[in-house]
Amino acid sequence: MAAYLLQLSYSAPAWAAMVKHPENRVEAVRKSIENLGGKIAGFWFSFGEHDIIGILEMPDNVSAAAFSMAIAAGGACHNIKTTPLLSVDEAMAAMKKAGGSGYKPVTGKK
Repeated sequence: MAAYLLQLSYSAPAWAAMVKHPENRVEAVRKSIENLGGKIAGFWFSFGEHDIIGILEMPDNVSAAAFSMAIAAGGACHNIKTTPLLSVDEAMAAMKKAGGSGYKPVTGKK
């Protein structure tokens, strides 16, 4: 399965609800991810632009996008970003493939 980085921020009403009644949202979303054929590698709270960072394993881009859309449609989260991740082996294969692509930059560098 492919790995995806999920980044999101909670809305003020979502934070207010969780402060009033703390809840492990990882367990709350696990079934939705599994229904789409995926699994959770891990979730972390974070400081800064995003409140939550997660690594998901999903069967394909459509499934990853479907989960992001479901989160966005719920209204409790915003600033949602889903980024496909390449393993080091996949990146090495891409570099080798890029080297044989025949691409010539406009600057004329060889």
